[in-house]
Amino acid sequence: MKRMLPVAELARDERFVRVSVEETLFDPRNLSPSAQTNGLAPGVRNASDNARGLMHGIFVGEIQALEGAGRTCFDFDLGDGRDQAPFGLKLDMARQCWDEARHVEISCKLGDHMGGEIGEFAEQTLLYEAACNADPVLRLTGVNRALEGLAIDVFKTMRDFGTALDDPVLFFCEDWMLADEVTHVKMGSDWLRRLTANDPQRQKDALDFQKAVDKLFSFGGFRGETDESPVHLARHFRSLAGFSDEEIEELVDIAAEAYAEAVVQQEARALAVNDG
Repeated sequence: MKRMLPVAELARDERFVRVSVEETLFDPRNLSPSAQTNGLAPGVRNASDNARGLMHGIFVGEIQALEGAGRTCFDFDLGDGRDQAPFGLKLDMARQCWDEARHVEISCKLGDHMGGEIGEFAEQTLLYEAACNADPVLRLTGVNRALEGLAIDVFKTMRDFGTALDDPVLFFCEDWMLADEVTHVKMGSDWLRRLTANDPQRQKDALDFQKAVDKLFSFGGFRGETDESPVHLARHFRSLAGFSDEEIEELVDIAAEAYAEAVVQQEARALAVNDG
């Protein structure tokens, strides 16, 4: 089997439509005023459509999380070197594969429950691309801490949406997966500290990579602590997953910075339209 499998070679059938990270980030719809509003808030006219789109994003994200954890098990030789993975880390990634496979199945059925279908929305592949780093520590920070951390926020948001709709199926499934995600992030936090205990520069590089991924997924105010943010930061669950108070506050700042940048770009686009 091939090691370091590129994103272009991921197995998908004809139902899936893939878009690049660049297409997602520079999609003008992500800079529109509606993108900075909470589309799942009670009373929003198209909240059900927004929730279905978010659920589809969760579904394809879980597929990529499964692929990423599996690649980490396979891509690295066993050992304690910089380009190797300890047996315990591989064991944790194998356990995570089981969890992600279950999440794929649950999310697929939740999509049916919500009236959606596979391929209704496009798949962007940043999660898997973060799992392609040649350094296993950067994979841990990019995937287990940044993107699985985002999953904590998303599942908590969807669980709250299930409560607002009085939908026990949605609430139970999201609550179940949320518990798994806390474990996945905690594994990433623990292994990051263990593998970089004697290498502060490697730890800094890994955390810088995590911040870059976090900022990408905070684009346009997508995640934050304001009522307008579509996805809300789950402080309590992040704390359970090994994030310090300082790290959580830093993430709040990253989200606020991303929101401010989106507002500036909105204003620039509006001026360009008016001048035209």
